[in-house]
Amino acid sequence: MKNKDKGLHQRNVHNDSYNFKELIKTLPELEAFVSLNAYKNLSIDFANAKAVFTLNKALLFHFYKLKYYAVPKGSLCPPIPGRADYLHYMADALAGDGDIPTGEKVKVLDIGTGANLIYPILGHSIYGWSFVGVDVEEASIISAQNIINKNKILEKSISCRLQKNTEDIFFGVFEKNEYFDFTLCNPPFHKSYKEASAGTMRKNKNLGKKDVKALNFEGQAHELWYPGGEISFITKMIKQSASRAKNCLWFSSLVSKKDNLDIIYKVLKQVKATDVRTINMQQGHKQTRIVSWTFLNKQAREKWAKKRSL
Repeated sequence: MKNKDKGLHQRNVHNDSYNFKELIKTLPELEAFVSLNAYKNLSIDFANAKAVFTLNKALLFHFYKLKYYAVPKGSLCPPIPGRADYLHYMADALAGDGDIPTGEKVKVLDIGTGANLIYPILGHSIYGWSFVGVDVEEASIISAQNIINKNKILEKSISCRLQKNTEDIFFGVFEKNEYFDFTLCNPPFHKSYKEASAGTMRKNKNLGKKDVKALNFEGQAHELWYPGGEISFITKMIKQSASRAKNCLWFSSLVSKKDNLDIIYKVLKQVKATDVRTINMQQGHKQTRIVSWTFLNKQAREKWAKKRSL
């Protein structure tokens, strides 16, 4: 299900190179950031925060039919093709051996939705799913809600919730008798500000940007680091998911560090997950993976899917 060149899922509309001429027609302000690169192809400076944001905005307007998009300065600017891939693979998981379920009956919980609200926007546009986006930062929730309010296509299908306890992930999020077809998460993977800053320095160096001594467009504190890093966050998520075992068909999370998988598998075994799946994803030279798990047996999952289709 992957394009041989980019490695993206076969349904991903971003498998082809960016058509900057068409994107500029959709969003004329993008033109100021587009020029010929060293290979004589139209591109942008991916080390320029404003250029990256404007490209994202153009993609959201062109492919996902948004009319308005803005986030606070310094917010995470996610790579849209990779985010779309996560949703496509979870769609395959929901489909099983049948058709991909679409429409608002499919309910998704986005942990750490951020100011950019990217997963709910993409998921609703591609598959018509409904979303609940959760975040620990009030400013992020305000930004996400503003995006919803100014795009009528999102108003009835996406809602936001503030997680008031930063120690919790699923606790305090699920309402009484609430069920989700799956949860998704792009967890903070650094252990500290220092580690996150070093990561930004490496990224900027790879992009050819020199003498950058601080974080720029990579995101806010809660988006980038968490005490104990990615493995600590995901471990806590797994343990809390066990208390919501019957309220969700599939739990899932991105895992950026392959070395963390052994620990993740051990914790999933401890909480008695009935099925654990790892999906490898690739965008260009970047590799990552989704780990998904459920506490429902095959019969219960089939019953869930049948009930959803009624």
